[in-house]
Amino acid sequence: VGFALETEDEKNNAIKKLKSKNLDAIVLNSLNDIGAGFSGDSNKVTYIDKKENYFSSELKSKSLIAKDIFSQILSRYA
Repeated sequence: VGFALETEDEKNNAIKKLKSKNLDAIVLNSLNDIGAGFSGDSNKVTYIDKKENYFSSELKSKSLIAKDIFSQILSRYA
């Protein structure tokens, strides 16, 4: 699972990284969402698997985001 921080054409750029790095999934971080990003305690992400299935989280604590990401990995590969 990789991570992509994008500001423009976010999903398309994340999918390009997913494919070019031959990843099973990528977690898209956007700096365009208020309250999300690296400087605070909250985030909002989109998990994209290699079949281009999406799971978008709501804005929440980073520890809950980590649980969401882990749940997505388990649900797709368990």
